[in-house]
Amino acid sequence: MAGHRRRPSIGSSLAFTLGSAVLWGLGHLRAGRRTAGALLMVSWLTVVAAAATALLTAQSLLLNLAVRPGWLQAFGLVVLLLGTVTAAVVVRSHQLLRPRRAGAAARRLSAAVVSLLCVLVMLPAIGVARLAYVSQDAMTSIFAAGDTPVPGDPWQGRDRLNVLLLGADAAPGRYGVRTDSVTVASVDTRTGDTVLFGLPRNLARVPLPPGPARDRFPHGFAGEPPYTPGILNEIWQYAEDHPEIVPGTADGERGPALLKKAVGGVLGLDVPYYAMADMRGFAKLVDAMGGVRITVREPIVYGRHDEGLITPGTRVLSGSEALWYGRSRTHTSDYVRMARQRCLMNAVIDQADPVTVLGGFEQIADAAVDTVSTDIPRALLPHLVDLADKVKGSPVRSIQFTPPLTDPVAPDYGLIRQKVATALNPDTPDPAAHPDTPGRAAGRPADSPAPTPAPTSRGTVILDEACP
Repeated sequence: MAGHRRRPSIGSSLAFTLGSAVLWGLGHLRAGRRTAGALLMVSWLTVVAAAATALLTAQSLLLNLAVRPGWLQAFGLVVLLLGTVTAAVVVRSHQLLRPRRAGAAARRLSAAVVSLLCVLVMLPAIGVARLAYVSQDAMTSIFAAGDTPVPGDPWQGRDRLNVLLLGADAAPGRYGVRTDSVTVASVDTRTGDTVLFGLPRNLARVPLPPGPARDRFPHGFAGEPPYTPGILNEIWQYAEDHPEIVPGTADGERGPALLKKAVGGVLGLDVPYYAMADMRGFAKLVDAMGGVRITVREPIVYGRHDEGLITPGTRVLSGSEALWYGRSRTHTSDYVRMARQRCLMNAVIDQADPVTVLGGFEQIADAAVDTVSTDIPRALLPHLVDLADKVKGSPVRSIQFTPPLTDPVAPDYGLIRQKVATALNPDTPDPAAHPDTPGRAAGRPADSPAPTPAPTSRGTVILDEACP
C-alpha cells in the first residue's frame, strides 16, 4: 500500500519537495499518492498551457483585459491563490516524504528549507498581485468612471477620434494652470491614421463657442488687460475663475470644457476628450524611470536665476533637468521650447520599455496619478487599446501652426481650419495653393470671426526636424 512505501532520505525528500514547487504532484507521486499526484499535475499543466497560449496568441485580449479594473483585481486574486496553493502543495509534499526517523537537526534543517521555499514561492505572487493593485488604483484615479456605459459603437459614429493633449506649467509660486502645450491628436477609428495638430500657447483672439463665453468675448478671447495678454494658454484658468461663462459645470471641469470647444472651433473639429500632463509632476515621472536620455543641441540655461546649464551632447537628464529642458526659454523662443517639449515626450515614450516600466512600476504609477488628468472614461480604455494597435501600424503626421504657417499675433483661423481639413481629407483644396482665396474650412461655424491677415514668415521652426 502507498502508506507503507519506503520514504526517501532527507536529501531526496527535499529534492522532490522542491520539484513540487515547479510541477505540482511530483512529491505526491513519489510518495505513492498516484491519484492526488496525477490530479495536481494535470491541473498545473493546464494552468501553464493556458497561460502560454494566451501570451503567444492573445496579446491584444490580454492588453484589453489589463485596462479593466475589475479584471485586474480578479487577476491579482488568482495569482495569490496560485501562490497559496503552490505553497500548500510544497508543505504537503514535505509531510509525505520526510523521513520518520530523522534526527532533530535534520528535521529543523528540512523545516527551514521548506519554509524558505514557501516564502520564495509567495513573494513573486505577492509582487504580481501588488502590481495589479497599483495598476487598478492608478486607472481608477486617473480615468473617469463615466455616467453612462460605452455604447456598442464606442466612437458614436465618428470617423475620427480627436483628443486634446495638454502640457500644463503649474509651478510653485505660480497661480493656476497654464496650458503651454496644446496639441490635438486626430485618429482615424478604422485605420489608425493619426495627425497631430499643434497650436502655440500665445495664439491670440481665440474664438470662443457660442453662449456666455462668446457673449463676453465676441471678437475672440482677450483675457483681462492690462494684467494678462489674452492668449490661448489662459483660457483654462479663466474659465475656472469665472463660472458664469461655463454655467452648470463643476469646479475643475470648466477649464477643460471651454478649452476643448475653443480648440475644436479653431481647428474645425469635434474634440470630446482631453488628457493633460502637469510638467511639475513630469519631473517625478522621469525620476521614477531612472532619467531620460536626450541629445541636447544647444546649451540650455535652467533655474529661475540661471543657476544651472545643460550642456550639448547626448546625456541622461534627471527629472529636474528634464523639466527645465522642456520649460526653459532663456535666450530662445516659445517655438524652440515647443520643439524641445515634443522631443522630451517622444524620448519618454520611446524609453518606457517593459523592463524600465516594471523596474519602477509603483513609482511610475504614483507619478502618473500626480501628473496626468483626463476625462476619458474608464470604459473606453479597452477600445483605445484596440485603436492604439492600429496606430502602431500607421505613420503619424504632424502639423504645427507656428510661424511661418501661422502668425500667433494675427492668426488666420480660416487658413488653420482649411489646413486641418486638407490634412484629414487630401481631396480638399489646399489654401496655400490659392492664397488669395480665403475659403471656409469644413466644420467652420458660420458665425465665427473672419480670417485675419496672412502670417509672416519670420522665426521659422520646423518641429519635425527638431529631434535628432
